[in-house]
Amino acid sequence: MAPIMFLSPVTMAFSNVSKKLLMSHAGFICNSSLIQKCHQSTSGSQHYDIIIAGGGLVGTAMACALGSAKVLSEKKILLLEGAPAKPITLKDTYSNRVSAINHASVELFKHLSIWEDIRGHRVQEVRKMQVWETCSDSLITFSEDDLSNPVAYIIENDLMMWALSKCNENIPNSSVRYSAKIKDYAFPHSSDVNTPEVLLETGEKLSCDLLIGADGINSKVRSKMDTMVERTDYNQMGVVATLSLSDPTNNIVAWQRFLPDGVIALLPLSESTSSLVWSTSVEKAKSLIGLTGDSFVDAVNEAFLKEFPSNPFVESLLKNLNLSPGTDKQIPPSINGVQENSRAAFPLGSINVSRYVNDCVALIGDAAHRVHPLAGQGVNIGFGDVQCLADQVAKAAYQGSHIGKGAHLKVYQSERLYETLPKMKVIHFMHTLYKTSFTPAVVLRSLGLSLVQSMPLVKKQLIKRANS
Repeated sequence: MAPIMFLSPVTMAFSNVSKKLLMSHAGFICNSSLIQKCHQSTSGSQHYDIIIAGGGLVGTAMACALGSAKVLSEKKILLLEGAPAKPITLKDTYSNRVSAINHASVELFKHLSIWEDIRGHRVQEVRKMQVWETCSDSLITFSEDDLSNPVAYIIENDLMMWALSKCNENIPNSSVRYSAKIKDYAFPHSSDVNTPEVLLETGEKLSCDLLIGADGINSKVRSKMDTMVERTDYNQMGVVATLSLSDPTNNIVAWQRFLPDGVIALLPLSESTSSLVWSTSVEKAKSLIGLTGDSFVDAVNEAFLKEFPSNPFVESLLKNLNLSPGTDKQIPPSINGVQENSRAAFPLGSINVSRYVNDCVALIGDAAHRVHPLAGQGVNIGFGDVQCLADQVAKAAYQGSHIGKGAHLKVYQSERLYETLPKMKVIHFMHTLYKTSFTPAVVLRSLGLSLVQSMPLVKKQLIKRANS
């Protein structure tokens, strides 16, 4: 799973408008030693009530959410993970795979009773934030005066995976199968079957009443569904690393700067450590990975501190409108080192799926949607899928309905499209807006930042929206 860049609440300013427009088109791990509880179908295959394909963060959270629902306590849940089983060890050094977790995801963790376990280890609150431009002096800041809760929590993916796996181990009706290589699927109406079937490379066949695809951006479940997939290749890569600060500080600020060739963000991990996510061109990313440690540190410091030529028209316009940032701008902390072996790069792109459900099948997480990391929404959207789908499946069971058929899956699809599509469109728009130095684009983005900065009530609403 790719690391996630920090959430920039300004990207949500357009989401409510986009949501109304888009809805018109929307239509409506675990314990490997657990006994695999199942019963035999008439075809002789092992049958489960729910099978979840993909044991990453979102898939494991799905197993926990379903297994924790009292009304589903008699349902047999199987989580299929292609990788071999291996213990998750929480190391002394920070992982370079971190996520900016919002309030809604924290509420899910609380519901699953894992939040205290996570907080008992390493969690860093983001209490302040600064986002700024390079082609003008426009910026937006969030201070503790603007916030009633942290903007986000920076958490290592391994820590979340450890807590979720521990949760799933304690659910009697949920089991996991590792090294489960899937050869093919058969779905109702597309094959001569009544329920979804999973064919493993071992030749074993599994069936279920509801199949949930949590198998990532190259989802095999999605490929068998009747759904259109819109892909966007940004021709960029995200460079991540764990960095040490020159001077220990009360490190509660997230810094995000829009550069001429991408976006760079510094996320707090501890008093002396921060996580880097730098979206840039493929060529620049490969160059950064190949630098020596000292040269890489110099490149990071320069990206945050270098003064770029400003657009004189934009500067004059902001001054005439009395929107100059004045003394609000702060200097981010200096970096003096990069943790050994923490540098990595991953390609950036987006996936937009027209349908999240078929008969007895549902998609969640990156299998259903993928976004640019500039807004830090990827895993949070996936956790939103988990909460929504678990609620709908539980509701169907409570009403005595078939958990793989009926209106509840369409409700899940409708609610998640309503939430997800506007965010995806806004994030894509922001990426497009900030990758150019064309004067009209600079005017638009600079005015947007400066206007929001001048309106405290609007800033509070943006933070509230970003955490939902």
